[in-house]
Amino acid sequence: MRGFSTNAIHAGQEPDPTTGAVIVPIHPSSTFAQDGVGGTRNGYEYSRSANPTRTALQECLAALEGGRHAFAFGSGMGASDVLLRVLVRPGDHVVIPHDAYGGTFRLVDKVLTQWGVEYSTVDLADVDALRAALRPTTRVVWCETPTNPLLGVADIAALADVTRGTEARLVVDNTFASPYLQTPLALGADVVLHSTTKYVGGHSDVVGGALVTSDDGLAEQLAFTQNSVGSVPGPFDTWLTLRGVKTLAVRMERHCDNAERVAEMLAAHPAVSQVCYPGLESHPGHEVAAKQMRRFGGMVSFRVAAGREAALAVCAGTEIFTLAESLGGVESLIEHPGAMTHASVAGSALEVPDDLVRLSVGIEDVDDLLEDLRGALTRIRS
Repeated sequence: MRGFSTNAIHAGQEPDPTTGAVIVPIHPSSTFAQDGVGGTRNGYEYSRSANPTRTALQECLAALEGGRHAFAFGSGMGASDVLLRVLVRPGDHVVIPHDAYGGTFRLVDKVLTQWGVEYSTVDLADVDALRAALRPTTRVVWCETPTNPLLGVADIAALADVTRGTEARLVVDNTFASPYLQTPLALGADVVLHSTTKYVGGHSDVVGGALVTSDDGLAEQLAFTQNSVGSVPGPFDTWLTLRGVKTLAVRMERHCDNAERVAEMLAAHPAVSQVCYPGLESHPGHEVAAKQMRRFGGMVSFRVAAGREAALAVCAGTEIFTLAESLGGVESLIEHPGAMTHASVAGSALEVPDDLVRLSVGIEDVDDLLEDLRGALTRIRS
């Protein structure tokens, strides 16, 4: 079996048979010549249905997640929408994390409920709480681990034990970990979701999403629905994502190195009341994360002791950390979840603390990152 980095560089990416090009070509064609009526050439007829550049990315992602089927989408939310269209019907029930990503919550709470779908929010670190929340109508258990933005950790294998034998599918949003750090299908998940905008693409220059599964029947339904609704990425976007994934392993190692140093510094800083990072032994999910992840990731959240205004000042006070939404790029980002990425959960059971700051720790020189954060924290105390 080939290693992760070998698959990232070679899976689905053989040299072009016509020219010998070692990089997968961008195929911008919307349509393809047929060898007679209904005689598609290598299965390609129209780029909404299939495109050779997209095929290469999908084969690569399937190999990295250890799945048989992968589907690339125009965004992570596009992938989420198609998956939920396939899995739920009016009257069905969905379980989502009690600290889910704001966009996921918005899709479920504001869109699916309009079609008669019900949902419950559950702390998925508590397996008994999930077991109690399941209903005969539960069709999806939607897990993030680590979660966004509180870095909660759920035991994927334990959740799979609960859902196995029921009508519920276990979906794991693996965006924060990436396939380099965690492979949920091997732990019993039915489907893996990615916002490939983040670590998979890794350069903050492309928006995309992906689903990976080994369930042949589910894959057939996903392919049909994706083609029917047209939720596909363009060939240049898929090429950019494929280019990014080649360096995923080396980037994730540096992200983890830097995040560990940042988390340790913040944990010892008097202006910080709490640090959320699974790599810290004080984190309640540390042992589970150590069991199911290769390392602990590049995302760090922390609470500022002086409250909301101080947290906003920290977000505005950095120079290397850029104030911006999103995550997973080579550059470091800082944001205030309550006012930015998670504004959609304000007033709900998923509302995040207003003194919380989220960091996407990049791959810059770590000493520069530490100095930048220390300076911002010092200024709010002066």
